[in-house]
Amino acid sequence: MRVVSEILVGLVAAIHVYILIMEMFLWTTERVRASFGSTPEFAEQTKVLAANQGLYNGFLAAGLIWGLLASDPVGYQVKIFFCVCVVIAGLYGAATANRRILVVQALPGALALAAVLIAGQ
Repeated sequence: MRVVSEILVGLVAAIHVYILIMEMFLWTTERVRASFGSTPEFAEQTKVLAANQGLYNGFLAAGLIWGLLASDPVGYQVKIFFCVCVVIAGLYGAATANRRILVVQALPGALALAAVLIAGQ
């Protein structure tokens, strides 16, 4: 189960790196605008806000990667903390922005958290 938990945490980290790239660097591109359902004007007006949001997603990814690299018990504790942060961020995003965030962010985070807890230290 430990290998499964490490893979899931790694996938959640990769999702957040991808979100960071979209929000910080590709926000105004046609593909990303289509993903988020925004117009060129809106994307241009909100690109600084999106970049800031992308940075926070990068912090989540960095924490998850830290958890994967750190020795236990620290690695275990860090993975739990950052998976909980991902789930909370996903729930908040789904409640305030778009319900799709439940599937994209909260669900993978919850699955990774469950796997980490089941695997233990």
